[in-house]
Amino acid sequence: MTMHTPSASYPPPPRKTANPAPPRPANSLRRTSSIDVAWPEGVDGERLFVGRARDFLTGADGQGRTLAEGEFTLRMSEDKTITRIAADPAPAEIGRLVGARAGGHLRMLLREVVPELIARADPLYLVLDDLSGTALVSAFAWGQWFPERMEVLRKRLSGGNEDGSVLAQRANVCWGLQDGNSGVTGGAALENVADADAGHLRNPADPAGWHAFLDHDGPGFRRARRIDVTHGADRGTIHIDSAFQDSARLREGGRVAIHEYSLGATVDAGTLEVIALEPKAHILPFRECPGAVHNVARLVGRNLGQVREDVLEMLRGPEGCTHLNDALRALADVPRLVEQLRQPA
Repeated sequence: MTMHTPSASYPPPPRKTANPAPPRPANSLRRTSSIDVAWPEGVDGERLFVGRARDFLTGADGQGRTLAEGEFTLRMSEDKTITRIAADPAPAEIGRLVGARAGGHLRMLLREVVPELIARADPLYLVLDDLSGTALVSAFAWGQWFPERMEVLRKRLSGGNEDGSVLAQRANVCWGLQDGNSGVTGGAALENVADADAGHLRNPADPAGWHAFLDHDGPGFRRARRIDVTHGADRGTIHIDSAFQDSARLREGGRVAIHEYSLGATVDAGTLEVIALEPKAHILPFRECPGAVHNVARLVGRNLGQVREDVLEMLRGPEGCTHLNDALRALADVPRLVEQLRQPA
């Protein structure tokens, strides 16, 4: 087990976005996904979640077309219980998610309810899989719109501890929140994580590079992912360029980000063996967080099709970052994206 010794000598956490997304490469397949969260009934009402995902094929001439899309709309109560859900296309048993709570057990339920989406690496599954993480982090949006709510959020995270430290049971849930780290002891104030400009996901030079996002008023949170897949020059390798960001709307305009990673990967086209992985932290809340990238090298040599299981086994708890782990798990769909890439644009 590789763990680090918490130290005040760590540099400040990264605060510079890599946005906007690069223009789509020729002969590429781009999967984008987003979950937008809004509070149409006020911050004490149910949250509205709208998840959207799209696969977009780009040909040699730069022209492209949509190959697949998926969308869900749901409502969630304060305790993260799903009260309503609709999806398009709608899996036959999607209604079974009503009454479930967003958390680790939701992913197990998804394996029972939508196995066909997992089997065909459907874009809808990516946003459903991302629901638990989005539900946990989305309250960050409160403090960006109503500063007085930041104290409510801080107390929720700390369990009411006066020094701002997290509850003991939350320590060691991930690399950045290892026992003794600044995010655990209260050495890093929650207010100080909200200073990173999220930039714009959509590149003005490539307006078709992202699907449409939810348009709404008031506070809002967004979790967004992008995965670009291309063949290597000799077609013996697959190249992956992916990105992930959590951000919230600001009352004065623009967005602030709390988590952002990019991830480059090279995979053997025949065996799907991971040849190289290059994660980069762009925006993270606490100074110790970026150290999580080092353990990602454990996945080199593993089969990409098994990455969801490998991440859970090899980067569990303080061995990994939950946000980076989800970015890695999303790569399990790349074999399906490669199949789509072979289709004529």
